[in-house]
Amino acid sequence: MLMNDEYQSINCDDYESLELACQHNYILKLELRDGEKFEGIATELKFTKGVEYLIVDQSGNALSLRLDHILSFSHPEIGTVVVSLSD
Repeated sequence: MLMNDEYQSINCDDYESLELACQHNYILKLELRDGEKFEGIATELKFTKGVEYLIVDQSGNALSLRLDHILSFSHPEIGTVVVSLSD
């Protein structure tokens, strides 16, 4: 997926799990659709110019991840979530 692809919303249940992760600043294990894997602290969800982002703190650096670029995320409190794109 390229950064200029048209944004696709994610499933509402998956979004709610990300909201919970941000509320509690959970450390998430994330896998992106391009295969990249990393961990970071979920801090907030943002909506900018028609695109939703998860803001993750990774060693003091804030990363903005398009929600439709996230393949999966996990934390012991919420389990592993494979992100579904809305139709």
